[in-house]
Amino acid sequence: MLDDLSTIAAKKDRPGPAHRLVTNLSFWVLIAILAAVCVGVRAPALAVKMEIIGTTFIDIIKLFIAPIIFLTIVLGICGMDSLRKVGRIGVKSLIYFEIVSTISLALGIVMAVLLQPGKIDKLNLSLQSASKYTRNAESSFDWGAFFAHNLTLQVLAAAIVIGVVVSFSEYRQAVVTKLSWVSKWVFRALKYVMYLAPLGAFGGMAYTVGKFGLNTLVPLAKMMGTMYLTMFLFVALLLGGILRYYGMSIWKFLHYIREELLLVLGTSSSESALPSIMLKLEKLGCSKSVVGLVVPTGYSFNLDGTSIYLSMAVIFIAQLYNVKLEIAEMLTVIGILMLTSKGAAGVTGSGFIVLASTLAALHKIPVEGLAFLIGVDKFMSEARAITNIIGNGVATIVIAKNENEFHPSEHSIMLDSKTA
Repeated sequence: MLDDLSTIAAKKDRPGPAHRLVTNLSFWVLIAILAAVCVGVRAPALAVKMEIIGTTFIDIIKLFIAPIIFLTIVLGICGMDSLRKVGRIGVKSLIYFEIVSTISLALGIVMAVLLQPGKIDKLNLSLQSASKYTRNAESSFDWGAFFAHNLTLQVLAAAIVIGVVVSFSEYRQAVVTKLSWVSKWVFRALKYVMYLAPLGAFGGMAYTVGKFGLNTLVPLAKMMGTMYLTMFLFVALLLGGILRYYGMSIWKFLHYIREELLLVLGTSSSESALPSIMLKLEKLGCSKSVVGLVVPTGYSFNLDGTSIYLSMAVIFIAQLYNVKLEIAEMLTVIGILMLTSKGAAGVTGSGFIVLASTLAALHKIPVEGLAFLIGVDKFMSEARAITNIIGNGVATIVIAKNENEFHPSEHSIMLDSKTA
């Protein structure tokens, strides 16, 4: 009898569906995105002014990226049994990134060849100036400039060095204790900043719709549809197959990181969700050291969505100008992009610069064809960013499980592919 009464009392105390809905951050981010689309369509001039809200939110989030990467890596390395494992994780990550990125490049080309998104009348397409991207198209890829403009890689390198030094220091325990305290307060501050996520999503989406207009999507609907379909297949089949091999469900993983996906959708930036995805992966069961090493590196070297877009865009422009590419030339595109696509991280407009240099290297496809993509690119950046963040999440789980650095939590059990 007493057990029955306690069960009834517990049910009464449990919040109802309506309460859980209105207190869910994902719900408010989704509402913000829908509201932004409405404002962008009905009042584009006002919507464009909302850009400051989105960019301010992203700027605030960026303030957390460097300290979170630094603290996570240093604490992770100090907590490792062997420093040899740090190098092993790094090598495994880079090999995994290169394999999966190459597959994504090839998939983009195959889908573009099969569905032929560029077989449309280019006379009906709107043109925008691509001169700032094509101006230096002939210049080769500069690794020094890539590192100099990539704060994530700079912090990653510094954190690894300091983590190794601290590991050998006699003050190791004192440093770890202080950094753990700082880490706790950084993540607590991030938690409160994330309450602003709906505003960031609203500002980003309102600006995109207001600035470029949904009507710009119509002429290039085939290109967008092909790209979104390709990225869906990549996530569902390849990434889903990889996770299933490790006994987890891609669909449950996507549900687990739904707040980050909606935030990326609204802001068109995968950086906006970098700190929170790192926290989510740790809660899932990935060790701090693996999360700290794989995620920041992946943001520079594991851009699956960007890779699909770049290879597909090359074929799209070739089809637009009726330029026939032989198999060897398509393989050349993959080879060039395997290198240059790594430079598409962290710099606004760098994707177009990579495309320009790739087209210039082929000496066959007009570089000016980029002008047809600029107007609609903003609407495709969401898909790229979402695919990138999913790819990095899966990569972290794979490396963690491969290194026996995955310690199942209640969240990872919920993601089990065999559970209902």
